[in-house]
Amino acid sequence: MYIKLKGQTLITLMIFMIVAITVVTASVAIILTNSQGAALLEDAAGSHTSAESGIENALLRLLRNPGYTGETMQINSDQIVITVTGSNPYIITSTATTGKSRRSIEAKAEYINNELKISQWKEI
Repeated sequence: MYIKLKGQTLITLMIFMIVAITVVTASVAIILTNSQGAALLEDAAGSHTSAESGIENALLRLLRNPGYTGETMQINSDQIVITVTGSNPYIITSTATTGKSRRSIEAKAEYINNELKISQWKEI
């Protein structure tokens, strides 16, 4: 014998709708979190590359002028602050800021037999 309860279909539909809305909301939250993480990762990679460019710029300038002490430069939206301290060995620090990310790289270089040699290159 078959007994039909009134409203059973409506309750079942509501339960499925609640489950579907929960799944969609969780999926959207995960996508947003991943997008923000990817943007931060991209900024970090860009600031690292810009910091390395700052070190390379400083090495080139030291080759041309051993009295070079640093500068602030702009590459696209990245700001790079380069400082050079010491005199044989030179300590070169390049700090790049891209969006919310900031990376610093330090290199140590010195003139040996009229050649500028790099003895250290590290992220700080």
